[in-house]
Order: sequence, then C-alpha cells, then structure tokens
Amino acid sequence: MRLRVAGAQLPVTNDVASNEAAIARAIAFAHREQANILLTPEGSLSGYSSRFDVQSVRNALRRIVALARRSGLSLALGTCFIAPRSGRCHDEIRFYDRDGRFLGAHSKILRCGTLDDPPRGEITEYATRALRTFDLDGITIGGLVCNDLWANPTCTPMPDPHLTQRLARMGARIIFHAVNGSRDGSDVSKLAWQYHEANLRLRALAGRLWIVTVDSCEPTHLQCSSPSGVVNPAGQWVCRAEPIGEQYFVYTIEEP
Repeated sequence: MRLRVAGAQLPVTNDVASNEAAIARAIAFAHREQANILLTPEGSLSGYSSRFDVQSVRNALRRIVALARRSGLSLALGTCFIAPRSGRCHDEIRFYDRDGRFLGAHSKILRCGTLDDPPRGEITEYATRALRTFDLDGITIGGLVCNDLWANPTCTPMPDPHLTQRLARMGARIIFHAVNGSRDGSDVSKLAWQYHEANLRLRALAGRLWIVTVDSCEPTHLQCSSPSGVVNPAGQWVCRAEPIGEQYFVYTIEEP
C-alpha cells in the first residue's frame, strides 16, 4: 500500500466563496506536492452549519471537484450537504477519486448535542447514514467527522460506538478525519486539546490503522481544537502541522 496524503488546516467560515478559495489554495499545494488525495476540515465548503445557500454550495462543489480532477487529485472533502432525495442536511466527508467520480460520503454519526431530555443541538439538525468504507485505488479507507472519533462526553448524549475500531474490523487501513472544534483559549480548551490528541493516538493504536486528521483554524489567532497531521498504526505522529493558522502537510503512507 502506498498513498501520498495531503491535509489542509483551513479557516472555515460561513462565507462559501471564501471557503472555496481556501480549498482551491489547498488543491494547488497538494498538486505541487504530487499528493494522491487531499483532506479538508469539517464543513470546509459550506461552513459548519445546517443553514447555508444550497445552490451556492452545489455550484462551488462542482468547481472544486473539477479543479481537483484537472490536478489529478482525489478528495476527502468536509462539507455540510443537503441530500437531494430526502432534503435532509448531512455533516459529511465526500470522497471523490482523481477522475472526479463520487465514491460516496460518510455522514457524521456521533453528533453533538446537550444532555437535556430531549437533547438540543446538531443532533436534531443533521441526518446520518450507516458506517461504511470506500475503495480508493485498491485501498480500503474510511471517514469520520470530528466527534465521531473521540466521543467527547461534554459534547454529546450519545454513547461511544468506537467507530475507529469498527472501521478497522471492516477492513479500513486509513481513516480520514475532518474536524471543526470550538475553542476559546481557556483551560477547558487546553484540556480538550489533550483529550483529542490522546484519542487520536490511542485509537490509531487500538485499530492498528493510519489516521489523517485536519481541523479548522478559524479564528486564526487561536490554537486549533485538535492537532492536524498523520498518526501511524503505532499511535505515533509521523507528520504534524503547526497548531495556529492556515497550514498544509503532505506525507506518504507506505505498507508492505
């Protein structure tokens, strides 16, 4: 197995045009670095919201996929998206191969919400789908969105389904993890960073798989909520971005 992965720690806003420009910059970087696939943060095209201009996102998505296709680049694109048939919003990673063919999407499963009964928050705003894997150039991959991976108990009333280990049992060798975490520079944010990093490393180790992860860097003057980079099956960082501002990385994953 050999896959050259690129990640883009981008400022995700509610301005679709600004987000599209940021993703285009990331595609240019990934193309220069001869990456096979680019991962972007949660909501990186639409913004992290269930309320956005649907047609603007669809138009921007077509342009981004076309740009990636011209660059010979596969995508693991984080965006919120309205499903055409159901009309429901999904917080998802959309996978495209280097020819621009849509491979499918992972929809966030472990959605955030309050501990009230019934809970409030995105758990009521986003639909979800069953966990699945995808085939990219003969490599079995999976996608997870933010809390799907670490099941932060302060963020959701849902139990931890250990999705990384489930994907490993389903044959995934690489998980692409799109993040958009809140933070304010407080002690709680610092504690969350430690929790997120520990979970990335331990879950890679438990599943004996690779995790490629990127966070949003908006607001750009604060440290991100979680590290961006690549963790190997031994739970070690083999590539890691600076934790503040727009950053890119590239790494070649190789296994016998």
